[in-house]
Amino acid sequence: MRAHARLFLASSNRGKLAEYRALAAASASILVVELGLPPDFDTLPTFEENAPTFGENAAGKALHYSRLRDGLIFADDSGLVAPALSGAPGVHSARYAGPQATNSERIEKLLREMRSKTRLERAAYFVCAIAVAEHGRALAIVSDRVDGEILGSPRGSGGFGYDPVFYFPALEKTFAELPAEEKNRCSHRGKAFRRLLAALSAML
Repeated sequence: MRAHARLFLASSNRGKLAEYRALAAASASILVVELGLPPDFDTLPTFEENAPTFGENAAGKALHYSRLRDGLIFADDSGLVAPALSGAPGVHSARYAGPQATNSERIEKLLREMRSKTRLERAAYFVCAIAVAEHGRALAIVSDRVDGEILGSPRGSGGFGYDPVFYFPALEKTFAELPAEEKNRCSHRGKAFRRLLAALSAML
């Protein structure tokens, strides 16, 4: 018999909620998950994601909102890491070209910074950390990554963020060229979420 759990995503991004719902539906976990947003989430005091690591940002956000709303609250932090750029964009991925920058502007800055890099120096990886908390107590923190490289120019029209320049050698495509279901099977967020479901299955 499969266990059931209701999780609340600490985010106002309904696109991210839809992605997590797709991941939950495709999961072979013994845990059946119902996903939603915390009630009146947009009215809650915001959490400043200024920690130096993805895990700390995810945990801090989950703990913050779990003190304000009942239930299992989960939050994530994710980004692109380029070792040749000393780990940038890293935890600043969403603000890499400024707080109001568009995806295109962030990609343009990344490509400028990578312009002189050799093929080996263009290695990069996406990271996703997810934390779940209840009433101010952390229940689980998980993370995973997917390795690839940064191309010299964008390819594909799907995905979001840095997906058009993140080349995934195993499938010989950028993340922006992959259908959503195929991307979810190999993405950092998909891998981390499946780890979270496994951790919750062991608890419930």
